[in-house]
Amino acid sequence: MIKTIIVEDEKLARDLIKDYLQNHEDFDIVGEYEDGFSGLKAINEMKPDLIFLDIQMPKLTGFEMLEVLEHHPAIIFTTAYDQYALKAFEHNALDYLLKPYSKDRFDEAVGKARERVQSGDTESISRLVEHRDEQEDEIHRVVVKSRSRINVIPVDDIIYLEAQDDYVMIYTLQSKHLKQKTMKFFEAHLPVGDFVRIHRSYIVKLSEIAQMQLYEKESYIVILNNGVKLPVSKSGLPKLKKKLDF
Repeated sequence: MIKTIIVEDEKLARDLIKDYLQNHEDFDIVGEYEDGFSGLKAINEMKPDLIFLDIQMPKLTGFEMLEVLEHHPAIIFTTAYDQYALKAFEHNALDYLLKPYSKDRFDEAVGKARERVQSGDTESISRLVEHRDEQEDEIHRVVVKSRSRINVIPVDDIIYLEAQDDYVMIYTLQSKHLKQKTMKFFEAHLPVGDFVRIHRSYIVKLSEIAQMQLYEKESYIVILNNGVKLPVSKSGLPKLKKKLDF
């Protein structure tokens, strides 16, 4: 049996999937969830073979769920999303059901999912996340998983970011969070008018800079409003001066 979970915020949409899936006796629905948080918890605990996943959901979107999934099952996206998302799915050979969809189209997607489960392909989610990172414009929040807790961090709350090997530590006034992304990703996707990369290891919010001081000959540091001191590299200095109109 193919263990299946439905993560979809609309009850009518969940009921339609269950109705259509009755004709596929090798699929066993082990749970249905109306938001990304409860769906994520169930997927990591129950480790299904297949997820029917909506993209546009409250609290946590389908894409944000993918970033913090520990278990990678096959996925059929159910969405009324824009053409960019559909191209991302197609680019990574992932199937989707564009609402409203027919039973024939549903059966086709289920057939492909069956093949994917049997083949054991678990790389498609990682490829989709990478493709989305390359194409996405400005981000407005960051989703971070710490043990069993999911934190949604508004970009407005970020003070600075620090590179830590294959991760980035995100600092806010209240706390810090480790995210498996690159500094290159954040440099490209944080609002360009609000943040600047001052060093290979640091990106800082401009409004949090209280002072810029000469540290030693041709070397500068910035002092943030909370007293944190960060180094400014030779390559970061011209960018910082331009941002500060210095």
